[in-house]
Amino acid sequence: MHPMFGALRLPRSILFGRGQRRALGSATAKIGKRALLCTDPRQSAQPEFQDMLADLAANGVETRVFDQTIPDLPIGSIEACVAEVSGFAPDVVIGVGGGSSMDMAKVVAVLLTHGADVRAYYGEFAVPGPVIPLIAVPTTSGTGSEVTPVAVVADEQRGAKVGIASPHLIPLIAICDPELTVTCPPGLTACSGADALTHAVEAFTTLARPIDAMLTEQHVFVGKNVLSDHFAKLAVANVFKYLERGYRDGSDVEAREGLMLAALAAGCAFGTAGTAAAHALQYPVGNLTHTAHGDGVATLLPYVMQFNRPSCVGAFAELAQTIGLPEGSPDAMSQAFIDAVAALLASVKIPVSLAALGLPADQQEFVAENALNAARLVKNNPRPLDLAAMQSITRAAYSGDRAALRTI
Repeated sequence: MHPMFGALRLPRSILFGRGQRRALGSATAKIGKRALLCTDPRQSAQPEFQDMLADLAANGVETRVFDQTIPDLPIGSIEACVAEVSGFAPDVVIGVGGGSSMDMAKVVAVLLTHGADVRAYYGEFAVPGPVIPLIAVPTTSGTGSEVTPVAVVADEQRGAKVGIASPHLIPLIAICDPELTVTCPPGLTACSGADALTHAVEAFTTLARPIDAMLTEQHVFVGKNVLSDHFAKLAVANVFKYLERGYRDGSDVEAREGLMLAALAAGCAFGTAGTAAAHALQYPVGNLTHTAHGDGVATLLPYVMQFNRPSCVGAFAELAQTIGLPEGSPDAMSQAFIDAVAALLASVKIPVSLAALGLPADQQEFVAENALNAARLVKNNPRPLDLAAMQSITRAAYSGDRAALRTI
């Protein structure tokens, strides 16, 4: 028997359920009186957003809204927000929207607290101390950013997406109201749910580190553990149960609840365990194709799983049991789970190959080489990754030939 190890870093409060957005004003007033809300133009036009502003005002909170958040969060948009609100001096920052809006709130809170350039905070543990208190209100069911210690920005100079990872980025309060996701169109529902599934599968199979009392002090993402596993399995079960339902009927509130719980649970899992090769590969793929993060990681996921299978037979078989696949040998069940993931993603129109995603054929080598630059993700992968491994995954994912990875 191996000794158990578990680690979680989470918000102080997580509120989940229909109508919980109505707690925002009261919850904010207990920690601050001047709130900056980071969101996007679509979200700021929603009646629910206007209701949140009225609720904050009714609770004595003065507000300033920045609603020009751009998908993928280019550094220029972060700097524009900081410049626009520098005279407001907020004592709480609220992110309302998808991952980019919540990540905007995180990075702006860092800059308003500690100053300097966004690039000063790249990597793990570079944020020097606590930031202005954060509240996250997701309006999609995908990124899990409402509970995680990471924000991803697009560095235009590098031509790459870069992560800022620090426990100081974890919101103080997460308010998860599935009613806010009912207006998500089918494509966004699929992309978001597929992102949550990728987070959960990668967190459940990420490399377990040698147990050490300093593990959480030296790494933001500490690998597979008994606590993150609990949340990863909850997320996988809910995505399989509800993704296709929510995709086919956006007004299915039970499906919306199940998907938001999946995204939240997946965030709880990967926010401590970390993610791996599918996310490393998506960084260059996303930059080259300008496609949504969720579509990119989900397109890659079945191929990464196929490559990782020799190191994940037991874990994949356990997830096969979680979603109720027929009993069999661990070998057979692990392959059946990979096939089930691929089938679910295809059923909600996630692209089935990098070619379908729009990657130019002559960029496959670039993707393989640049994916290795995401060191924190590469080191988490359960099967060792080098250039040859990345090339084999990229080639298979480009051609759509997952079977080619079964013999590698």
